[in-house]
Amino acid sequence: MTILQELYRRPARAYLRLVTGRRSKWAVLALGMLVLVAVSPLAGQLGSLESNSPQSFLPSGVASTRVLRYEEAHGRASSPAVVVYERRGGLRPSDRRAIQTARAVIARHRLAGTGRPTPLRVSTSGEAALFTVPIAASTPQKVLVRDVKTIRLLVRGTAVPATSSPSARLEVAVGGPAGSATDAVGAFAGINGRLLVVTVVVVAVLLLLTYRSPFLWLLPLVSVGLAAGWSEGVAYGLASSGFVVNGMTVGILTVLVFGAGTDYGLLLVARYREELRRHQDPHEAMAVALRRAGPAIAVSGLTVILALVCLTLARLNDVAALGPACAGGILCALAAQLVFLPALLLATGRRAFWPFVPRPGDGLPEEPGVFGRLGRSLLRRPRAVWGGLVVLLALCSIGLVSYRGGLSQQDGFTRPVGSVAAQRILDANFPAGSSAPAVVLVLPGGRLEAALAAARATPGVAGVTPPEKLGRARLFDAVLSADPVSPAAEHTLGVLRQRLHARAGDRVLVGGETATNVDLSRAAGRDRLVIIPVVCAVVLLMLGLLLRSLMAPVVLVASVLLSYVAALGITSVVFRLILSVAGFDPSVPIFGFVFLVALGVDYNVFLMTRVREEARRGAQVGVVRGLAVTGGVITSAGVVLAATFAVLGILPLVALAEVGFLVAFGVLVDTLLVRSALVPALAIDLGDRLWWPGRPGPARGRGGAWPLA
Repeated sequence: MTILQELYRRPARAYLRLVTGRRSKWAVLALGMLVLVAVSPLAGQLGSLESNSPQSFLPSGVASTRVLRYEEAHGRASSPAVVVYERRGGLRPSDRRAIQTARAVIARHRLAGTGRPTPLRVSTSGEAALFTVPIAASTPQKVLVRDVKTIRLLVRGTAVPATSSPSARLEVAVGGPAGSATDAVGAFAGINGRLLVVTVVVVAVLLLLTYRSPFLWLLPLVSVGLAAGWSEGVAYGLASSGFVVNGMTVGILTVLVFGAGTDYGLLLVARYREELRRHQDPHEAMAVALRRAGPAIAVSGLTVILALVCLTLARLNDVAALGPACAGGILCALAAQLVFLPALLLATGRRAFWPFVPRPGDGLPEEPGVFGRLGRSLLRRPRAVWGGLVVLLALCSIGLVSYRGGLSQQDGFTRPVGSVAAQRILDANFPAGSSAPAVVLVLPGGRLEAALAAARATPGVAGVTPPEKLGRARLFDAVLSADPVSPAAEHTLGVLRQRLHARAGDRVLVGGETATNVDLSRAAGRDRLVIIPVVCAVVLLMLGLLLRSLMAPVVLVASVLLSYVAALGITSVVFRLILSVAGFDPSVPIFGFVFLVALGVDYNVFLMTRVREEARRGAQVGVVRGLAVTGGVITSAGVVLAATFAVLGILPLVALAEVGFLVAFGVLVDTLLVRSALVPALAIDLGDRLWWPGRPGPARGRGGAWPLA
């Protein structure tokens, strides 16, 4: 540790002089604003670089991507819009004339990315009809969305929207892959503005309640707002360099920066206020606060950053991009709260705390408070407390029996959309897979006749189109009986791939929308198996270096894992059994794990570094004292973080609602139960053994584990 301390002691002193200097603090404030002005134009252009297409998330080596790339290379790939009509009781002659007129109007418009509409197809029941408008797969997302919106406007005059109440009227809806992509983009429309406004309001209210001051709450909010602006500039740079950034990335980045950044601000302000009760000069108080709380905050943030960087190991491109984007956001939050916020606090002085201004000689109100009493009560029966909480969390995890992965496009929205209405009509009147058939590509060396026979004989395949020549390969469509984004269709596609491989060889590939979803699920499963152990290893390593212990990191990580499993179990019960959601998006468990484990480290680090600092009075006394002085601020930080992630629930996508609830509930469990009672009770029960093979107590004076000066 001495070598590491010497490596950063000199720059650390320079940092303290810069941030807490009587003149240099003004330069820090000016620099922060200049950086924001510089990156603001980039942040405003981030939406233009978003990609919300499922195909863009997949690695290049999977079958569905290879089929799509082959089709694009030979000019065949398309993302069609399916226009479907329905009248209960049967289509009338006037209906058919109106539909043909709408089809002709679309053809005359010659939209930028569209081809000529296909001939009209009527269902066997005579109640529905459809035609398809091909849109090239290479069409830019903006153009595709504009074309689909135009098609919807053109056909709306011929019927009532299918999202209205079912009746004997002629209904119309536009779906298919292009319709689904348009609805997904629409769900993210305005995400930055809505999320930012709601998040700022939530954080502002919670800071007001925490500080009970008309001025102090503004300072952490201003600095974290600055960090949010910087982070969007980072995300723009990543998107410009080829990373896949989508609406979910932007939404999670916003709430993460506000939640984690506010946490860091709360932790720093709490220690600064404590030191103002010991020092007359605010600059000296801030220097001491940064020396003692700064290392814990910095290590917490660095651990979160490293855990997020582990997401780059993912095969899913959007998950891999979320890692560096959010890591950049946390870095911006750290810089804002450890550089800009201290300068801002010093610029406003003690008066920012009015009406509860801390003065030298004031006692610490935390000691006789709720958490002081809780810590002393834990001394009586620590084993019963932590044992009971472990049983409670284990019972919560039983809810995982209701967990089911896989979320179809129809179930993925929290409000009615056109593509879902179109799929409902298709399900009722046509083979549901008509909107997006599986594409079978037979490369040179593959056996075409065997592939055709295997496809026709596969249960769940409603029909097979005649093969067509495409370059040196042959290609045909297999229309599935089930909704192309349903679990039944994914099962059929898995059987189809097995039979094609067994009978026609490995030169036969299956693509299309269903294949894309199957490959997404498989890649997500692989990512969970790889990323979760790596994140755990990173967190263990960082905690071991900070706390200079082998036992403490294992205990702390085990507690975070237990709270994660319990939160996932409760989330499953809420969404599957109470809200009747069909399943979970494949990315939800891995996002929830990374955020809960990585962010849970913040509270571990802040609590345990203070416990170690106070342990010179004795291991058990150190736990009680550490809990007394940090319990309130950790609880406030946890509530802020949970509230910011809960804001994701305002967006009309089930996947974001699931991530938001999982992280919010998990943070509350971690803050209110694990960090406030389970970990302190364990620490009391283990005593000095918690710090094995080292000994408790600070490395130097009353500073943190790695003093800055």
